[in-house]
Amino acid sequence: MKSNRITVLYVAAFAVVGALFSGISVYDFIAHLDRQVHAISCSYVPGLGVLDASGASGCFAVMMSPYAAVWRSATWGGVPIALPALAVFIYLAFKTAEILWRRREEDPTETRYLLAATALPLVTSIAYFLISVLVIDVVCKLCVGIYVASMAGFAAALVAHVRAPHRTGRQPWGQYFWQFSVGVLFVVLPVLLYLGLKPDVRDDLGRCGKLIRPQDTYSTRVKLHNAPSGTPAIEVLDPLCPACKGVHDRLQVSGLLDSMDLEAALFPLDKECNWMLSESVHPGACAISEAVLCAGTRANEVVIWAFDHQSQLREVAAKDPASVRTQVMQAFPDLAGCVDRPEVKARLNKALRWTVANSLPISTPQLYVRGNRLCDEDTDLGLEYTLTQVLGPMAAAANPPSAPVGTATDATPTNDKSSPGAANPGAAGSEVTP
Repeated sequence: MKSNRITVLYVAAFAVVGALFSGISVYDFIAHLDRQVHAISCSYVPGLGVLDASGASGCFAVMMSPYAAVWRSATWGGVPIALPALAVFIYLAFKTAEILWRRREEDPTETRYLLAATALPLVTSIAYFLISVLVIDVVCKLCVGIYVASMAGFAAALVAHVRAPHRTGRQPWGQYFWQFSVGVLFVVLPVLLYLGLKPDVRDDLGRCGKLIRPQDTYSTRVKLHNAPSGTPAIEVLDPLCPACKGVHDRLQVSGLLDSMDLEAALFPLDKECNWMLSESVHPGACAISEAVLCAGTRANEVVIWAFDHQSQLREVAAKDPASVRTQVMQAFPDLAGCVDRPEVKARLNKALRWTVANSLPISTPQLYVRGNRLCDEDTDLGLEYTLTQVLGPMAAAANPPSAPVGTATDATPTNDKSSPGAANPGAAGSEVTP
């Protein structure tokens, strides 16, 4: 039947489309394995959209999320989910080409297997769409292309199977097993090739600078995760910084947070309180930072609330930064008598002075483990792997004995790919990884 041949051609066409979108996603991911900053594609029409160099797109947020790759703790960056997706779409294109070449589009054995094969990317796409919308709270345009190709390919395969003449009798399970094995090879070989060719990490994991004066003299740091037996760590964060939220989410999902006694050093990129900025990167962040300091032992609760409502708060702040203070007071009415008081403003100012005393870059997030700064690239794709090494087998190598406090050479972070300058009064800065 000619119409069934055309339907199988549709399956092949959608497989090619899926391979195109997933291939671009894989390319963007692999580009970051050199531990540098790269612009990425994020368009419904690949090749025609403007490349995202700022990290503000949904595609970047998804790529840096805990769900974009597997085995992140075993190898730097992990294995991108888009890679096996690319392999599956290529296999589907190969399989449909075989069916058409052998003129078996009317064979129910072939159409039944094709339907089952297209169900895999369909189920995966549904799962990742739900994760994207419900968990990450962003939509990746390249991912949408993969979702559409998966759904359309499955629909075409379903039509082809319905149109094929149905026969009774024993199912050729041996043939199905052979075809499935070939499909597995299509996925396994590219993954092994990727692992074999990906660059090795450098020897400076967790050594991109050192805190000169780590002591919290004025009690300005707040506890994010209390684990007295865990490794001491400090995260320099802005409560309205998307990258800070991303780092914290990945720490929780990976389970690494349980191995850390983690404190937050507040560094709001908001000129209302941050005299190092001429323009606010995250307006409204000062009000939330004051609430964090006012919350005392509940500081982590305020930080998590800000992370969970970050999109809404950033949208509100873009229209009226002062309204963020109202949002905070509505969520935590018991802090109303503390926020805005001169004492808490002075304490937040001392928190900023701490960054100056340590000559920190004007950027968020920054993560320090035992006083050693993780490189910026090791807080995005390499976070899980780097922390696993720094907290585990490479702890001694990645964290040599600290030099005496105040050593001049400790003031300058090394191998910092994107620091806009030390935190000095009057310096202008921006969030390195928005």
